[in-house]
Amino acid sequence: MYKNYNTNQLTLPMDIQVLIPQQHLVRLIDFAVDQMNPNIFLSLYPGGGRPPYHPQMMLKVILYAYANRIYSSRQIAKQLTENIMFMWLSGEQKPDFRTINRFRSERMKDVIYETFFSIVDLLREEGLVKLEDYFLDGTKLEANANKYTFVWKKSTEKYDKKLDEKFRQIVFGIEQITKEDEEAEREQDFQEKLEETPISSAKIEETIKKLEERLEQDPKNKPLKKAKRQLEKDLLPRKQKYELQKQTFGERNSFSKTDTDATFMRMKEDHMMNGQLKPGYNVQIGTENQFITNFSLHQRAGDPGCMIPHLELLEKHNRPKPKAVIADSGYGSEENYAHCEEQEIEAYIKYNTFDKEQTKAWKEQIGRVENMEYDEELDEWICANGKRLVFQYESQRKSDNGYDSVKRTYRCTDCMNCPFQTTCAKDKDTKTVQVSVKNQQQRKEVRERLAAEEGSQRYRQRKIDVEPVFGQIKHNRGFKRFGLRGLSKNTTDWGLICAAHNLLKWAANKESEQKLG
Repeated sequence: MYKNYNTNQLTLPMDIQVLIPQQHLVRLIDFAVDQMNPNIFLSLYPGGGRPPYHPQMMLKVILYAYANRIYSSRQIAKQLTENIMFMWLSGEQKPDFRTINRFRSERMKDVIYETFFSIVDLLREEGLVKLEDYFLDGTKLEANANKYTFVWKKSTEKYDKKLDEKFRQIVFGIEQITKEDEEAEREQDFQEKLEETPISSAKIEETIKKLEERLEQDPKNKPLKKAKRQLEKDLLPRKQKYELQKQTFGERNSFSKTDTDATFMRMKEDHMMNGQLKPGYNVQIGTENQFITNFSLHQRAGDPGCMIPHLELLEKHNRPKPKAVIADSGYGSEENYAHCEEQEIEAYIKYNTFDKEQTKAWKEQIGRVENMEYDEELDEWICANGKRLVFQYESQRKSDNGYDSVKRTYRCTDCMNCPFQTTCAKDKDTKTVQVSVKNQQQRKEVRERLAAEEGSQRYRQRKIDVEPVFGQIKHNRGFKRFGLRGLSKNTTDWGLICAAHNLLKWAANKESEQKLG
């Protein structure tokens, strides 16, 4: 005989909540979202029309989906009809995939940081983070864009320049036709003036209008008709396209046609193994105890320029300022050190040559300015042979974030017959070095800070704090490519991923405490 089996028999309990374990992740998500200030969501709905689904319910469902590697709105909608965890969270309501996607990509974009930081505050109340040590790192994630629909700034500028030349030739040809009797000298003056005039789509439209007026007086003029047709059908559309592309570039050198916010970057995940650039975003996170305490998305490939905008988000959202920032050598720039000093944050950030400086081979390179002695009183550098490098001039450079760095150039005036000339000056007549005195002082302070036991321990902690978080998200939870398009939508997407990560980590900690207890 078998155990009784009847799919039509009514069984108790009818309340699905009874089937959900008390320590299940779904209950923690329900608790965390209920603790959020409901005013966060008030601005999302202006009112009027059919009553919308409750934003807290929608957020709970999406966070639980992200925690379970479900990122598609269609798949989330499917779970609401099949999975009792989703059904309990939603109160058995069934928003369709369009509603879910609209809430995620449009409604949440203005409150994603408030939502994320609300969960971080709960972690702080639980004693899981102190928001003192800030472990910073970044990675590049591929955008939801075609890999081959790229636009390069240099190409646009090149084609735009050729178009300007063609326009000048056409306009000059028109003037030749209408002013055949004028002197050659005046024609030369006109051509020079035309070359100096900046060409824009408005300028081309103005020229087309003038041609139309001339053709009204002389409708059978074939050269004028040809010139007008060229300007209307070819030059004007292309000029408008190039102007739009230049506006889209901003400070970037490239963008994708299918996601214009995405920039072409070199990815770690290179399935073609050829170093090909792909459209993507530079993702930055700050962590503590493997909990994410801040996040940001950037359109630039390099990490150094992302650090300050990333940290400024903390101030923008009234977050506590960290006592220390710990990051790898990718962030070790003069600008970043100066920002930490200004904000009274201790920087445990290596610079690009930090590890090499510890080697014997580096210390034997006498041509390196780091191996020379600096005479602060005379502002001179003293080489291994006791010769002095005298100040010549200084140059300034402004970064993308507006920081002005000053580099001073020093030259040795007595290199002749020096036994070290071959290795120091590399067979040149004189040895010249370019130095940022401020950055040299910053590097000295960083070396001392990292040499101390506390600094060394903090920097070692970085490898087991922030780096595993990316491993968890990208490999264990399979989030290697964005599913949405546009900077704002992907910022929301990444914020939800970070929030889901924190909730999973929190649930794991609770489970560990329960086992130990």
